[in-house]
Amino acid sequence: MTAKDKNLNDLFLDTLKDIYYAEKQILKALPKMAKAAQSDKLRAAFEKHHGETEGQVERLEQIFELIDKPARGKTCDAIQGILDEGKEIMEEYRGCEALDAGMLAAAQAVEHYEISRYGTLKQWASQLGMKDAVRLLDQTLQEEKKTDESLTSLAEAAVNLAAAA
Repeated sequence: MTAKDKNLNDLFLDTLKDIYYAEKQILKALPKMAKAAQSDKLRAAFEKHHGETEGQVERLEQIFELIDKPARGKTCDAIQGILDEGKEIMEEYRGCEALDAGMLAAAQAVEHYEISRYGTLKQWASQLGMKDAVRLLDQTLQEEKKTDESLTSLAEAAVNLAAAA
């Protein structure tokens, strides 16, 4: 298949593989982030999101099934970079007041990446007439938005105050 033959279906599948890979990487990163968190509330947020992410991976697998393709990820440099930044913060700020603030910022960068990906996939699924995929993608999109909101209120309430102290 030449580049000229590619269409929105191909783009949808490529992006689906991309976010599938990303979610699997996030699943690996969240327990480490929870362990590194100094605040109990932040730790709890990371643990809660780990459970949600497992459900999101399952939804993606359902979508692969709907389009009759194997659930396979493809290396996503974007998420790799975002997660590496998070790792760097955990190493460089371990034991510092600002650690949790840095980890929250890293977690929100992940959320924003996911929100943009899921929003795009939902839009494309809609254009391609994939009603079931639209519903599954929207469910995840709403979860990611809620997680982002709860990270924001966590940052505003506690962590940023502690870092400024």
